Amino acid sequence: MLIESSGLPKVKDSVSKRILLGNEPTPELIAILAVYFVQGILGLARLAVSFFLKDELHLTPVEVSALLGVVALPWMIKPLFGFISDGLPIFGYRRRPYLVLSGILGAVAWVGMGTIVDSSLTATIAIALSSFSVAFSDVIVDSLVVERARVESQAKAGSLQSLCWGATAVGGLITAYFSGLLLQYFSTRIVFLVTAVFPLIVSFVAWLIAEIPINKETPKTDQNHPLTIPKQLKQLRQAFTQKAIWIPTAFIFIWQSTPSGEAAYFYFFTNELHFQPEFLGRVHLVTSLASLIGIWIFQRFLKAVPFRVICGWSIVISAALRMTMLVLVTHTNRALGIDDEWFSLGDSLILAVMGQIAFMPIMVLAARICPLGIEATLFALLMSIFNLGGAISKEFGAIVMHWLGITETNFDSLWLLVIITNLIAVIPILFINFLPTEETETITSADTSIV
Repeated sequence: MLIESSGLPKVKDSVSKRILLGNEPTPELIAILAVYFVQGILGLARLAVSFFLKDELHLTPVEVSALLGVVALPWMIKPLFGFISDGLPIFGYRRRPYLVLSGILGAVAWVGMGTIVDSSLTATIAIALSSFSVAFSDVIVDSLVVERARVESQAKAGSLQSLCWGATAVGGLITAYFSGLLLQYFSTRIVFLVTAVFPLIVSFVAWLIAEIPINKETPKTDQNHPLTIPKQLKQLRQAFTQKAIWIPTAFIFIWQSTPSGEAAYFYFFTNELHFQPEFLGRVHLVTSLASLIGIWIFQRFLKAVPFRVICGWSIVISAALRMTMLVLVTHTNRALGIDDEWFSLGDSLILAVMGQIAFMPIMVLAARICPLGIEATLFALLMSIFNLGGAISKEFGAIVMHWLGITETNFDSLWLLVIITNLIAVIPILFINFLPTEETETITSADTSIV
Protein backbone atom coordinates (compact mmCIF):
# COMPACT_ATOMS: atom_id res chain seq x y z
CA MET A 1 0.00 0.00 0.00
CA LEU A 2 2.80 2.36 0.90
CA ILE A 3 4.52 1.67 -2.41
CA GLU A 4 1.34 2.36 -4.36
CA SER A 5 0.69 5.54 -2.42
CA SER A 6 4.20 6.90 -2.91
CA GLY A 7 3.99 6.22 -6.64
CA LEU A 8 0.71 8.07 -7.16
CA PRO A 9 2.19 11.58 -7.41
CA LYS A 10 4.66 10.33 -10.01
CA VAL A 11 1.82 8.87 -12.06
CA LYS A 12 -0.10 12.15 -11.85
CA ASP A 13 3.01 14.07 -12.83
CA SER A 14 3.54 11.76 -15.81
CA VAL A 15 -0.05 12.28 -16.96
CA SER A 16 0.33 16.06 -16.60
CA LYS A 17 3.48 16.02 -18.70
CA ARG A 18 1.78 14.03 -21.43
CA ILE A 19 -1.11 16.50 -21.50
CA LEU A 20 1.37 19.38 -21.58
CA LEU A 21 3.44 17.76 -24.37
CA GLY A 22 6.35 17.00 -22.05
CA ASN A 23 6.51 20.39 -20.33
CA GLU A 24 6.70 20.69 -16.55
CA PRO A 25 3.32 21.82 -15.08
CA THR A 26 4.75 24.81 -13.20
CA PRO A 27 2.65 27.78 -11.96
CA GLU A 28 4.39 29.98 -14.53
CA LEU A 29 3.44 27.64 -17.38
CA ILE A 30 -0.16 27.66 -16.12
CA ALA A 31 -0.08 31.47 -16.16
CA ILE A 32 1.32 31.52 -19.72
CA LEU A 33 -1.34 29.11 -20.95
CA ALA A 34 -4.06 31.11 -19.15
CA VAL A 35 -3.09 34.28 -21.05
CA TYR A 36 -3.19 32.43 -24.38
CA PHE A 37 -6.49 30.86 -23.31
CA VAL A 38 -7.97 34.32 -22.69
CA GLN A 39 -6.86 35.41 -26.16
CA GLY A 40 -8.99 32.60 -27.53
CA ILE A 41 -11.94 33.16 -25.23
CA LEU A 42 -12.15 36.84 -26.21
CA GLY A 43 -13.54 35.51 -29.49
CA LEU A 44 -16.85 35.59 -27.62
CA ALA A 45 -17.26 39.18 -28.84
CA ARG A 46 -16.06 38.65 -32.41
CA LEU A 47 -19.48 38.15 -33.94
CA ALA A 48 -20.99 40.81 -31.69
CA VAL A 49 -18.48 43.34 -33.03
CA SER A 50 -19.29 42.41 -36.64
CA PHE A 51 -23.05 42.74 -36.10
CA PHE A 52 -22.60 45.94 -34.06
CA LEU A 53 -20.65 47.59 -36.87
CA LYS A 54 -23.09 46.36 -39.52
CA ASP A 55 -26.49 46.76 -37.87
CA GLU A 56 -26.05 49.50 -35.26
CA LEU A 57 -23.40 51.73 -36.81
CA HIS A 58 -24.54 50.87 -40.38
CA LEU A 59 -21.04 50.59 -41.84
CA THR A 60 -20.46 49.16 -45.32
CA PRO A 61 -18.17 46.16 -46.04
CA VAL A 62 -15.49 48.55 -47.29
CA GLU A 63 -15.70 50.66 -44.11
CA VAL A 64 -15.62 47.59 -41.86
CA SER A 65 -12.57 46.18 -43.63
CA ALA A 66 -10.79 49.55 -43.39
CA LEU A 67 -11.71 49.91 -39.69
CA LEU A 68 -10.44 46.43 -38.84
CA GLY A 69 -7.17 47.28 -40.55
CA VAL A 70 -6.80 50.42 -38.42
CA VAL A 71 -7.57 48.72 -35.08
CA ALA A 72 -4.83 46.19 -35.83
CA LEU A 73 -2.28 49.00 -35.31
CA PRO A 74 -1.27 47.82 -31.79
CA TRP A 75 -0.21 44.50 -33.28
CA MET A 76 2.07 46.37 -35.68
CA ILE A 77 3.94 48.29 -32.97
CA LYS A 78 4.60 45.29 -30.73
CA PRO A 79 8.37 46.00 -30.78
CA LEU A 80 7.60 49.17 -28.81
CA PHE A 81 5.92 47.03 -26.15
CA GLY A 82 8.96 44.77 -26.19
CA PHE A 83 11.27 47.76 -25.60
CA ILE A 84 9.10 48.90 -22.72
CA SER A 85 8.89 45.45 -21.16
CA ASP A 86 12.60 44.65 -21.54
CA GLY A 87 13.96 48.09 -20.66
CA LEU A 88 11.48 49.81 -18.32
CA PRO A 89 10.65 47.59 -15.36
CA ILE A 90 7.90 48.65 -12.95
CA PHE A 91 8.95 48.32 -9.30
CA GLY A 92 11.77 46.10 -10.54
CA TYR A 93 9.56 43.74 -12.56
CA ARG A 94 9.45 43.39 -16.36
CA ARG A 95 6.51 41.03 -16.71
CA ARG A 96 3.96 40.97 -13.89
CA PRO A 97 2.92 44.68 -13.74
CA TYR A 98 2.43 44.90 -17.49
CA LEU A 99 0.21 41.83 -17.48
CA VAL A 100 -1.88 43.31 -14.66
CA LEU A 101 -2.28 46.64 -16.47
CA SER A 102 -3.07 44.93 -19.78
CA GLY A 103 -5.91 42.97 -18.21
CA ILE A 104 -7.42 46.06 -16.61
CA LEU A 105 -7.20 48.06 -19.85
CA GLY A 106 -8.91 45.26 -21.77
CA ALA A 107 -11.78 45.16 -19.28
CA VAL A 108 -12.22 48.95 -19.52
CA ALA A 109 -12.28 48.81 -23.34
CA TRP A 110 -15.05 46.19 -23.43
CA VAL A 111 -17.07 48.02 -20.78
CA GLY A 112 -16.82 51.08 -23.03
CA MET A 113 -18.10 49.06 -26.00
CA GLY A 114 -21.04 47.95 -23.88
CA THR A 115 -21.98 51.42 -22.63
CA ILE A 116 -20.80 54.61 -24.31
CA VAL A 117 -19.65 53.68 -27.83
CA ASP A 118 -22.11 55.11 -30.38
CA SER A 119 -20.09 56.04 -33.47
CA SER A 120 -17.48 54.61 -35.80
CA LEU A 121 -14.82 56.82 -34.18
CA THR A 122 -15.52 55.74 -30.60
CA ALA A 123 -15.85 52.12 -31.75
CA THR A 124 -12.45 52.34 -33.43
CA ILE A 125 -10.91 53.74 -30.24
CA ALA A 126 -12.49 51.12 -27.97
CA ILE A 127 -11.65 48.17 -30.22
CA ALA A 128 -8.11 49.52 -30.67
CA LEU A 129 -7.70 49.74 -26.86
CA SER A 130 -8.85 46.14 -26.52
CA SER A 131 -6.42 45.17 -29.27
CA PHE A 132 -3.67 47.09 -27.45
CA SER A 133 -4.43 45.17 -24.26
CA VAL A 134 -4.18 41.77 -25.94
CA ALA A 135 -1.10 42.74 -27.98
CA PHE A 136 0.82 43.94 -24.91
CA SER A 137 0.02 40.83 -22.87
CA ASP A 138 0.93 38.76 -25.92
CA VAL A 139 4.37 40.36 -26.03
CA ILE A 140 4.94 39.46 -22.37
CA VAL A 141 3.97 35.80 -22.64
CA ASP A 142 5.71 35.47 -26.02
CA SER A 143 8.97 36.52 -24.38
CA LEU A 144 8.48 33.88 -21.68
CA VAL A 145 7.76 31.26 -24.33
CA VAL A 146 10.83 32.29 -26.32
CA GLU A 147 13.02 31.94 -23.22
CA ARG A 148 11.75 28.39 -22.75
CA ALA A 149 11.69 27.42 -26.44
CA ARG A 150 15.30 28.42 -26.99
CA VAL A 151 16.50 25.72 -24.58
CA GLU A 152 14.15 22.96 -25.80
CA SER A 153 15.73 19.74 -26.95
CA GLN A 154 15.39 18.65 -30.58
CA ALA A 155 12.85 16.03 -29.50
CA LYS A 156 10.66 18.71 -27.93
CA ALA A 157 11.09 21.31 -30.69
CA GLY A 158 7.87 23.20 -31.20
CA SER A 159 6.02 21.48 -28.34
CA LEU A 160 5.64 24.65 -26.27
CA GLN A 161 4.39 26.69 -29.22
CA SER A 162 1.94 23.91 -30.05
CA LEU A 163 0.77 23.88 -26.43
CA CYS A 164 0.29 27.66 -26.33
CA TRP A 165 -1.62 27.81 -29.58
CA GLY A 166 -3.60 24.84 -28.40
CA ALA A 167 -4.62 26.85 -25.31
CA THR A 168 -5.79 29.68 -27.58
CA ALA A 169 -7.73 27.23 -29.72
CA VAL A 170 -9.38 25.69 -26.64
CA GLY A 171 -10.43 29.17 -25.47
CA GLY A 172 -11.86 29.86 -28.90
CA LEU A 173 -13.54 26.47 -28.91
CA ILE A 174 -15.33 27.11 -25.62
CA THR A 175 -16.77 30.45 -26.71
CA ALA A 176 -17.18 29.87 -30.46
CA TYR A 177 -20.71 28.54 -30.41
CA PHE A 178 -21.82 30.85 -27.60
CA SER A 179 -20.60 33.88 -29.56
CA GLY A 180 -23.54 33.34 -31.88
CA LEU A 181 -26.01 31.82 -29.43
CA LEU A 182 -25.81 34.81 -27.06
CA LEU A 183 -26.72 37.16 -29.90
CA GLN A 184 -29.95 35.23 -30.40
CA TYR A 185 -31.13 36.26 -26.92
CA PHE A 186 -29.09 39.30 -25.88
CA SER A 187 -27.97 42.58 -27.43
CA THR A 188 -24.42 43.13 -28.65
CA ARG A 189 -23.79 45.46 -25.71
CA ILE A 190 -24.61 42.72 -23.19
CA VAL A 191 -22.14 40.43 -24.95
CA PHE A 192 -19.48 43.16 -24.71
CA LEU A 193 -20.08 43.52 -20.95
CA VAL A 194 -19.78 39.76 -20.46
CA THR A 195 -16.54 39.77 -22.46
CA ALA A 196 -15.13 42.48 -20.17
CA VAL A 197 -14.77 39.91 -17.39
CA PHE A 198 -12.19 37.74 -19.16
CA PRO A 199 -9.24 40.19 -19.47
CA LEU A 200 -9.21 40.36 -15.67
CA ILE A 201 -8.05 36.72 -15.67
CA VAL A 202 -4.79 37.98 -17.18
CA SER A 203 -4.37 40.43 -14.29
CA PHE A 204 -4.99 37.63 -11.80
CA VAL A 205 -2.60 34.99 -13.23
CA ALA A 206 0.18 37.58 -13.60
CA TRP A 207 1.11 36.87 -9.99
CA LEU A 208 2.02 33.28 -10.92
CA ILE A 209 4.89 34.45 -13.11
CA ALA A 210 8.22 33.50 -11.52
CA GLU A 211 10.21 36.70 -11.74
CA ILE A 212 13.16 38.01 -9.77
CA PRO A 213 12.98 41.79 -9.18
CA ILE A 214 15.69 43.87 -10.80
CA ASN A 215 17.69 46.29 -8.67
CA LYS A 216 20.87 48.31 -8.85
CA GLU A 217 22.84 45.56 -7.17
CA THR A 218 21.95 43.00 -9.83
CA PRO A 219 25.07 42.10 -11.83
CA LYS A 220 24.99 43.23 -15.42
CA THR A 221 25.72 39.69 -16.51
CA ASP A 222 22.48 38.51 -14.94
CA GLN A 223 19.92 37.59 -17.58
CA ASN A 224 17.25 39.49 -15.63
CA HIS A 225 19.11 42.79 -15.97
CA PRO A 226 17.29 45.05 -18.46
CA LEU A 227 19.14 46.06 -21.58
CA THR A 228 19.34 49.71 -22.48
CA ILE A 229 17.40 50.78 -25.56
CA PRO A 230 20.61 51.53 -27.55
CA LYS A 231 21.85 48.03 -26.72
CA GLN A 232 18.54 46.49 -27.81
CA LEU A 233 18.63 48.47 -31.07
CA LYS A 234 22.18 47.32 -31.70
CA GLN A 235 21.27 43.68 -31.19
CA LEU A 236 18.19 44.04 -33.40
CA ARG A 237 20.35 45.53 -36.15
CA GLN A 238 22.83 42.66 -35.78
CA ALA A 239 19.98 40.15 -35.93
CA PHE A 240 18.47 41.59 -39.11
CA THR A 241 21.79 41.70 -40.93
CA GLN A 242 21.54 37.91 -41.04
CA LYS A 243 19.79 36.47 -44.06
CA ALA A 244 18.45 33.57 -41.98
CA ILE A 245 16.28 36.12 -40.14
CA TRP A 246 15.28 38.89 -42.54
CA ILE A 247 14.71 36.80 -45.67
CA PRO A 248 12.10 34.47 -44.08
CA THR A 249 10.56 37.56 -42.46
CA ALA A 250 10.20 39.19 -45.89
CA PHE A 251 8.44 36.09 -47.17
CA ILE A 252 6.01 36.08 -44.22
CA PHE A 253 5.19 39.74 -44.91
CA ILE A 254 4.52 39.12 -48.61
CA TRP A 255 2.39 36.09 -47.80
CA GLN A 256 0.24 37.92 -45.25
CA SER A 257 -0.22 41.05 -47.41
CA THR A 258 -2.37 39.42 -50.09
CA PRO A 259 -5.90 40.95 -50.15
CA SER A 260 -8.71 39.58 -48.00
CA GLY A 261 -12.44 39.53 -48.82
CA GLU A 262 -13.47 38.53 -45.31
CA ALA A 263 -15.68 41.57 -44.64
CA ALA A 264 -17.57 41.11 -47.91
CA TYR A 265 -18.14 37.44 -47.13
CA PHE A 266 -19.65 38.31 -43.74
CA TYR A 267 -22.17 40.66 -45.36
CA PHE A 268 -22.94 38.07 -48.03
CA PHE A 269 -23.57 35.40 -45.39
CA THR A 270 -25.87 37.59 -43.29
CA ASN A 271 -27.64 39.75 -45.90
CA GLU A 272 -27.81 37.41 -48.90
CA LEU A 273 -27.81 33.90 -47.40
CA HIS A 274 -29.47 35.06 -44.17
CA PHE A 275 -27.20 33.07 -41.88
CA GLN A 276 -28.27 33.62 -38.26
CA PRO A 277 -25.84 34.49 -35.42
CA GLU A 278 -26.35 31.03 -33.88
CA PHE A 279 -25.21 29.34 -37.09
CA LEU A 280 -22.22 31.66 -37.46
CA GLY A 281 -21.32 30.63 -33.91
CA ARG A 282 -21.38 27.03 -35.10
CA VAL A 283 -19.00 28.00 -37.92
CA HIS A 284 -16.61 29.49 -35.35
CA LEU A 285 -16.92 26.30 -33.31
CA VAL A 286 -15.95 24.23 -36.34
CA THR A 287 -12.96 26.45 -37.13
CA SER A 288 -11.76 26.28 -33.51
CA LEU A 289 -11.97 22.48 -33.61
CA ALA A 290 -10.16 22.54 -36.93
CA SER A 291 -7.38 24.67 -35.44
CA LEU A 292 -6.82 22.04 -32.75
CA ILE A 293 -6.73 19.37 -35.46
CA GLY A 294 -4.20 21.43 -37.40
CA ILE A 295 -2.00 21.82 -34.31
CA TRP A 296 -2.17 18.07 -33.66
CA ILE A 297 -1.30 17.22 -37.26
CA PHE A 298 1.69 19.58 -37.18
CA GLN A 299 2.92 18.29 -33.80
CA ARG A 300 2.42 14.64 -34.73
CA PHE A 301 3.57 14.50 -38.34
CA LEU A 302 5.01 17.74 -39.68
CA LYS A 303 7.21 19.49 -37.12
CA ALA A 304 10.38 18.03 -38.68
CA VAL A 305 9.33 18.85 -42.27
CA PRO A 306 11.22 21.83 -43.79
CA PHE A 307 9.37 25.15 -43.67
CA ARG A 308 9.66 25.56 -47.41
CA VAL A 309 7.78 22.34 -48.07
CA ILE A 310 4.97 23.00 -45.58
CA CYS A 311 4.43 26.63 -46.57
CA GLY A 312 4.67 25.96 -50.29
CA TRP A 313 2.03 23.27 -50.28
CA SER A 314 -0.11 25.29 -47.83
CA ILE A 315 -0.20 28.26 -50.20
CA VAL A 316 -1.23 26.19 -53.19
CA ILE A 317 -3.77 23.98 -51.41
CA SER A 318 -5.34 26.84 -49.43
CA ALA A 319 -5.79 29.01 -52.53
CA ALA A 320 -7.35 26.10 -54.40
CA LEU A 321 -9.72 25.33 -51.54
CA ARG A 322 -10.73 28.97 -51.12
CA MET A 323 -11.78 28.97 -54.77
CA THR A 324 -14.64 26.71 -53.66
CA MET A 325 -16.25 29.92 -52.37
CA LEU A 326 -17.30 30.40 -56.00
CA VAL A 327 -19.63 27.45 -55.59
CA LEU A 328 -21.42 29.23 -52.72
CA VAL A 329 -21.40 32.70 -54.31
CA THR A 330 -22.90 31.44 -57.57
CA HIS A 331 -25.33 29.13 -55.69
CA THR A 332 -23.95 26.14 -57.63
CA ASN A 333 -24.08 24.14 -54.42
CA ARG A 334 -27.89 24.38 -54.49
CA ALA A 335 -27.95 22.91 -57.99
CA LEU A 336 -25.83 20.06 -56.60
CA GLY A 337 -28.28 19.56 -53.76
CA ILE A 338 -25.90 20.84 -51.06
CA ASP A 339 -27.37 23.20 -48.45
CA ASP A 340 -25.67 26.60 -48.03
CA GLU A 341 -24.99 26.02 -44.34
CA TRP A 342 -23.52 22.55 -44.75
CA PHE A 343 -21.29 23.70 -47.59
CA SER A 344 -20.07 26.65 -45.51
CA LEU A 345 -19.29 24.43 -42.51
CA GLY A 346 -17.25 21.94 -44.53
CA ASP A 347 -15.34 24.67 -46.32
CA SER A 348 -14.47 26.45 -43.05
CA LEU A 349 -13.28 23.20 -41.46
CA ILE A 350 -10.79 22.35 -44.20
CA LEU A 351 -9.45 25.89 -44.57
CA ALA A 352 -8.93 26.27 -40.81
CA VAL A 353 -6.88 23.06 -40.65
CA MET A 354 -4.67 24.19 -43.52
CA GLY A 355 -4.26 27.67 -42.05
CA GLN A 356 -3.11 26.35 -38.68
CA ILE A 357 -0.68 23.88 -40.24
CA ALA A 358 0.87 26.73 -42.23
CA PHE A 359 1.03 29.05 -39.23
CA MET A 360 2.73 26.72 -36.71
CA PRO A 361 6.15 26.43 -38.40
CA ILE A 362 6.31 30.21 -38.72
CA MET A 363 5.81 30.57 -34.96
CA VAL A 364 8.42 27.92 -34.19
CA LEU A 365 10.98 29.54 -36.50
CA ALA A 366 10.35 33.03 -35.10
CA ALA A 367 10.73 31.86 -31.51
CA ARG A 368 13.96 29.95 -31.96
CA ILE A 369 15.94 32.65 -33.81
CA CYS A 370 15.54 35.19 -30.98
CA PRO A 371 18.84 35.94 -29.18
CA LEU A 372 19.26 36.30 -25.43
CA GLY A 373 18.30 39.59 -23.81
CA ILE A 374 15.95 40.90 -26.50
CA GLU A 375 13.53 37.98 -26.67
CA ALA A 376 10.41 40.11 -26.25
CA THR A 377 11.64 42.83 -28.62
CA LEU A 378 12.81 40.69 -31.54
CA PHE A 379 9.93 38.23 -31.38
CA ALA A 380 7.50 41.16 -31.16
CA LEU A 381 9.16 42.73 -34.21
CA LEU A 382 8.79 39.53 -36.20
CA MET A 383 5.15 39.19 -35.21
CA SER A 384 4.54 42.90 -35.93
CA ILE A 385 5.74 42.43 -39.48
CA PHE A 386 3.41 39.43 -39.68
CA ASN A 387 0.49 41.52 -38.37
CA LEU A 388 1.36 44.49 -40.59
CA GLY A 389 0.90 42.16 -43.52
CA GLY A 390 -2.51 41.19 -42.13
CA ALA A 391 -3.57 44.83 -41.80
CA ILE A 392 -2.40 45.59 -45.34
CA SER A 393 -4.39 42.56 -46.45
CA LYS A 394 -7.60 44.08 -45.05
CA GLU A 395 -6.93 47.53 -46.51
CA PHE A 396 -5.97 46.00 -49.86
CA GLY A 397 -9.18 43.98 -49.72
CA ALA A 398 -11.19 47.14 -49.00
CA ILE A 399 -9.71 48.77 -52.11
CA VAL A 400 -10.59 45.78 -54.29
CA MET A 401 -14.14 45.69 -52.85
CA HIS A 402 -14.59 49.40 -53.56
CA TRP A 403 -13.23 48.97 -57.08
CA LEU A 404 -15.68 46.11 -57.73
CA GLY A 405 -18.61 48.08 -56.29
CA ILE A 406 -19.41 45.53 -53.57
CA THR A 407 -21.70 46.95 -50.88
CA GLU A 408 -23.90 45.63 -48.08
CA THR A 409 -26.58 44.79 -50.68
CA ASN A 410 -24.72 44.47 -54.00
CA PHE A 411 -22.84 41.18 -54.40
CA ASP A 412 -22.90 40.96 -58.21
CA SER A 413 -19.09 41.11 -58.41
CA LEU A 414 -18.39 38.94 -55.37
CA TRP A 415 -17.39 36.03 -57.61
CA LEU A 416 -14.72 38.23 -59.17
CA LEU A 417 -13.45 39.19 -55.70
CA VAL A 418 -13.03 35.49 -54.91
CA ILE A 419 -10.99 34.91 -58.08
CA ILE A 420 -8.81 38.02 -57.70
CA THR A 421 -7.95 37.47 -54.02
CA ASN A 422 -7.11 33.81 -54.49
CA LEU A 423 -5.01 34.33 -57.60
CA ILE A 424 -3.00 37.00 -55.80
CA ALA A 425 -2.70 34.64 -52.79
CA VAL A 426 -0.61 32.27 -54.94
CA ILE A 427 1.98 34.94 -55.81
CA PRO A 428 4.08 34.34 -52.64
CA ILE A 429 4.96 30.89 -54.04
CA LEU A 430 7.39 32.76 -56.31
CA PHE A 431 9.35 33.74 -53.19
CA ILE A 432 9.29 30.33 -51.52
CA ASN A 433 13.10 30.14 -51.75
CA PHE A 434 13.20 32.86 -49.08
CA LEU A 435 12.40 30.14 -46.54
CA PRO A 436 15.09 27.83 -45.11
CA THR A 437 15.27 24.18 -46.11
CA GLU A 438 17.03 23.06 -42.94
CA GLU A 439 15.32 22.14 -39.70
CA THR A 440 14.70 24.84 -37.13
CA GLU A 441 17.41 23.55 -34.80
CA THR A 442 20.10 24.04 -37.41
CA ILE A 443 18.98 27.61 -38.09
CA THR A 444 18.91 28.39 -34.40
CA SER A 445 22.45 27.27 -33.70
CA ALA A 446 23.75 29.54 -36.45
CA ASP A 447 21.67 32.62 -35.73
CA THR A 448 21.98 32.93 -31.96
CA SER A 449 25.73 33.44 -32.31
CA ILE A 450 25.23 37.21 -32.50
CA VAL A 451 24.73 37.46 -28.74
